[in-house]
Amino acid sequence: MYDFILTKEEKAFRDEVREFTREEVTPDFLRSMDKDKISYPREFVENLAKHNLIGTRFPKEWGGRGMSWVGEIAALEEVGCLGIALGCAFSMPSIVGEALDKFGTDEQKEKYLKPMLEGKLVSAEALTEPRGGSDFFGATTKAVLEGDHFILNGQKRFVVGAVEADFFLVYCRTNFDPDAHKYSRISLLIVDKGPGVETEYQYGLMGCRGGGTGRLVFRDVKVPKENLVGELHGGALCFNQMMIPERMTSAAGCLAVWASLDIALRYTNKRAAFGRLIRKFQAVNFLIAESVTQLDAARGICYLAGRAIDNDYPNVRRIVSEAKKFATKAGWDIVNNAMQVMGGIGYTDVYPIERALRDFRLCMIWTGTSEIMSLLIQHEYYDEILNQPYNRREMERDAMNPDVAERCFTDEDMWEVHEGGKAAD
Repeated sequence: MYDFILTKEEKAFRDEVREFTREEVTPDFLRSMDKDKISYPREFVENLAKHNLIGTRFPKEWGGRGMSWVGEIAALEEVGCLGIALGCAFSMPSIVGEALDKFGTDEQKEKYLKPMLEGKLVSAEALTEPRGGSDFFGATTKAVLEGDHFILNGQKRFVVGAVEADFFLVYCRTNFDPDAHKYSRISLLIVDKGPGVETEYQYGLMGCRGGGTGRLVFRDVKVPKENLVGELHGGALCFNQMMIPERMTSAAGCLAVWASLDIALRYTNKRAAFGRLIRKFQAVNFLIAESVTQLDAARGICYLAGRAIDNDYPNVRRIVSEAKKFATKAGWDIVNNAMQVMGGIGYTDVYPIERALRDFRLCMIWTGTSEIMSLLIQHEYYDEILNQPYNRREMERDAMNPDVAERCFTDEDMWEVHEGGKAAD
């Protein structure tokens, strides 16, 4: 970690979190989570809150610390070494809190945001449905407004914290006009765990265990009208805003792959073969070099994205998507390299590399797959270059032989050139 990236305040916060991860979480706790002996790490969340370490980006009046995004990224680089499940537990108040802070009423903030940051309430978000995840705006969970309540019916799956959360942010269809645009069909509701809200299934996961991931079923749940977050049918705006912390925290958590890389590096400095330490073999030390280069590149794009969010950069959606796509893939590659240089022992549970590998595989799937990130990145960049003012040098004009006819892509352009019209762009 390069301290010059951080302000004094951000560095001090990072150091607080570093000390917490070193002193407050025992190896036995992590082992119990990975064995599914713990269904949800509530005591971990409560302890974070006790140390005032969750939701720190939010205003002090609601229990936050007014910290920057860069500070949160630095914190996640530390928390992430505890595993993806605990990193998610650390991040969930940031994700849920984003919607409450940006779109919630003061009453909602007092009732939900403040106690969540105090560790008194555990939250979760319910987005994905059995029908699919990436086609978010095709949601079939529905809420019908009847008087002063919504009646909610439907299912959500892959809900982290489903078994323990006290309340959920639920995206559901509220506009049933068949001609309505897909972005004006859904709303966001705060749904308390209570009658009609059931966790019907808890998933057995390859990694990221102990996070209480399950399927939720809503059967005629009465949700007070005042639990609507933002505008009626305005859920798309909330969703797009929440995707910033959701994807940014996923990316930042992967920077914690430094822990696996450090284990592998130390191993290569102890293990000998053919009469010398294996770190002396290029087949080994080049993998270390490749890994640390990927890690630093991932850090660069994550902290760049953090500064972009902090400074209200207009194209933050693209940069955050790039960070999520690149850092999650880098994390996966690095932990694979760590296992490779350690050989067979890395595949055993003598070292935690195998657990890290199982964890990191999820990162390229949740909060938007790598393929969805590519879709967003290309869309935003095409718009940025083709549809916005361009005030940079146009290098295309510098070609040695800029034959305009060879730059025609349609018959109409070709005829215009040959008839002396405007040259093709």
